[in-house]
Amino acid sequence: MSIFSYNGGAVVAMKGKNCVAIAADRRFGIQSQTIATDFEKVFEMGPHLYVGLPGLATDTQTVEQRLKFRLKLYELREGRRMSPTVFASMLSNLLYEKRFGPYFVEPVVAGLDPKTGEPFVCSLDLIGCVSTPEDFCVGGTSSGQLFGMCEVLWQPDLEPDDLFETISQALVNAFDRDAFAGWGAVVHIIEKDKVTTRTIKTRMD
Repeated sequence: MSIFSYNGGAVVAMKGKNCVAIAADRRFGIQSQTIATDFEKVFEMGPHLYVGLPGLATDTQTVEQRLKFRLKLYELREGRRMSPTVFASMLSNLLYEKRFGPYFVEPVVAGLDPKTGEPFVCSLDLIGCVSTPEDFCVGGTSSGQLFGMCEVLWQPDLEPDDLFETISQALVNAFDRDAFAGWGAVVHIIEKDKVTTRTIKTRMD
């Protein structure tokens, strides 16, 4: 068994029209045993910047703490907010530094550019290789199912409400087919003037 599937999880990020969404399941388990149903995998890094960290739970927490430390250092030194592209580069550097003993996480970044408001999503592998698609990106044990659902449901220029419906349906239907993910979901819709966070109740079996 891969160490990535030891705790399980599913994260997806999607672009919309002047908005972006990121969503994750809430299960924390040890292989097929469910321990908790309120485990956070998506973390706020700024007013319009979120990162999802599916993978080994201990590495999820470690990487989140190290990212917040580096983010605050940057903001103190530069006197401005970090853009999503710069954040992705910083995260890539953090992961590549540990390439011989890597963190077992598959980060997914979603945000809006502070100046232009342009939606941004990207995913990284465990040693920091960045992929920046024009539509959506996924991570976690449900990746295969998420790719299939997102390719069917996603359309360009989705409005915030339509984006919420699309990402929710994709995530819920994907992790329904994965025994290592599920037990509810949390969805963040990031717009220029607000961030809407919704919790979804799903099958509990």
